[in-house]
Amino acid sequence: MDSRAAAKAEGSFRLIYAEAFAESPYNETESEVKATFRRFRSQCRKPGFRAVLASAEDGEPAGMAYGYPLSADTGWWDELTEPVAEDMRREDGHRTFGLMELAVRTPWRGQGIARRLHGTLLHGIGTERVLLNVHPDSRSASAAYQAWGYRKIGDARPWAGADLHDVMVLDLR
Repeated sequence: MDSRAAAKAEGSFRLIYAEAFAESPYNETESEVKATFRRFRSQCRKPGFRAVLASAEDGEPAGMAYGYPLSADTGWWDELTEPVAEDMRREDGHRTFGLMELAVRTPWRGQGIARRLHGTLLHGIGTERVLLNVHPDSRSASAAYQAWGYRKIGDARPWAGADLHDVMVLDLR
C-alpha cells in the first residue's frame, strides 16, 4: 500500500496494533494507541512510506507492517544510549528503511504471516539496510528478526518513558 491506501485502512492497522501491543511486554493503553495513530497519520505522509496488510479469507485484519526511508535529519540515531560511528549514522533519505511496526494478531500467529509481511514490505525498496527497534522481552519478535538476518547494534529509548529497546539493522547489500 502507498500512503493514501494505508491512511484509508487506518482502522485495520489500529485494530491489529492495539491487540498485539496490549500484550506483555508492551502493555500499551488506549491513550498510547491513540498517540501511535497520531504519529501514523504523519508517517503516512513521509516520502517513500509503504505498508502491507494481511487479511483472513473473510476479510478480518490479521497482520500489518509499515515504514519509510529515514530522512537526512532523522532523530533515530540520537535515541541510542551509546553513540555509533558517523558512517553508521549517515542518512540521505534513501540509505535506510525504518521499519516502524510489524504485528500479527494472536489467532494468526505461527503461520509465517510476519515473515511474509516483512518480505512483501521490503520487496524492491532499494535501500542499503533496514533499521528497527524491538523490545528485548518480546522474545518471539527478537528471534524472528535474528532469523531474518538482523543484528543488534545498540540500545535505545524510542520515546520518553519507554523501556529500553534493542536497535537492530538488516544489511540488504
